Amino acid sequence: MTTLNNLKRPANSWHRKKRVGRGQGSGLGKTAGRGGKGQKARSGNMRFEGFEGGQSPLQRRLPKFGFISPNRTIYAVVNLADLEAFDAGATVDEAALKARGLVKGRYDGVKVLGNGKLSKKLTVRAHKLSATAREAVEKAGGSVEELPLVAHKPEAAAKAHSGKGVKQAKS
Repeated sequence: MTTLNNLKRPANSWHRKKRVGRGQGSGLGKTAGRGGKGQKARSGNMRFEGFEGGQSPLQRRLPKFGFISPNRTIYAVVNLADLEAFDAGATVDEAALKARGLVKGRYDGVKVLGNGKLSKKLTVRAHKLSATAREAVEKAGGSVEELPLVAHKPEAAAKAHSGKGVKQAKS
């Protein structure tokens, strides 16, 4: 049985690197395996990735697609089935979700989706909720509080832009 401590590469799976231009006795001396003359024998030839001998390369023939906005809002997604882990009467917010390990990493906000069932009365505080999630929380006797999405603290913006564009009086 093969385990991590006795792994071996397959036989003949590794080749020694060709050392070209090291004299006639090496078999790859003089022209170093490039032949006599021509474009491919010269330095700086057209051997870059995607070159197709002058034909319009594939990456230029195919259309461009896709765009990811640098200013996008990324939400941590939590389902109703995940909220079932909380005790009845608990307040479920971003801090409580992080403490339970249901939200990991950095996100702009929390969105609650309606996958699963909720049987406990909870106070859910989130930045976004789907219609089915809102309905399920209220049906279970809980309450929903939708938080405003704040990209950064107002004092951070005030501090960052303080004094910009204002000329100081010379003393």
